[in-house]
Amino acid sequence: MRIATWNVNSIKQRVENLTAWLKERSPDIVCLQETKCVDDAFPREPIEALGYNVAVHGQKTFNGVAILSKYRFDEVTPGLPGDPEDDHARFIEAVISAGSRALRVASIYLPNGNPVGTDKYPFKIKWMERLYHYISDRLKLEEELVLAGDYNVIPAPEDVHNPAAWIDDALFRPQTRESFRALLALGLTDSIRATSDAPGLYTFWDYQAGAWQKNQGLRIDHILLSPRAADRLVSAGIDRHVRSWEKPSDHVPVYADLDLN
Repeated sequence: MRIATWNVNSIKQRVENLTAWLKERSPDIVCLQETKCVDDAFPREPIEALGYNVAVHGQKTFNGVAILSKYRFDEVTPGLPGDPEDDHARFIEAVISAGSRALRVASIYLPNGNPVGTDKYPFKIKWMERLYHYISDRLKLEEELVLAGDYNVIPAPEDVHNPAAWIDDALFRPQTRESFRALLALGLTDSIRATSDAPGLYTFWDYQAGAWQKNQGLRIDHILLSPRAADRLVSAGIDRHVRSWEKPSDHVPVYADLDLN
């Protein structure tokens, strides 16, 4: 089974790129972030025409997450537990039946946290704490659990073109990386780093200052796997060529292949 994640940076602007990539890569399950539209405005038709079921948790103009699946949804739950006042559309979870197996998948759009000197950074850290507790509870179920999305976290110096330039950024601050390591310490596996330690494995290039042309990228989109899912990891990769397409998102898809037989 091929599971992927992609921050599309506005689904309405990127639907042609999305459908082209779906045909090319043929993932079984896709987690999308920054769809930037309410549920009723999500362009379901061209995606459903390719054989996908669609679950969305949207918000006008900002945020927005979705899960596409070639398999049926058993359950769909929007929103990260832990704060009833959080109205950001940043999380959606689905239980998906694939043959005789059930897979739990979450699409995650973690807060950016910048500027650091504002309340945005504490919100990011508290959101990561909520995610920690959610994962702790889910791991008790001993399921194949996949947590895929835009984490807005650069895990390590090798995941950014110029670490020194990012040291005070919310994506790379020591507290941010410490919170991310705490997630991994629960027993999760970073699918990309489990399969490659190569340099330059970036998933995001800013639109500004020729970042793509200079390969000044970051790795902030991650597929994290529970122990049972990690045991079935076959391969993982980044479709960086999508960044060169016309009207690209500033992120590219990341995928992981699991053997669920």
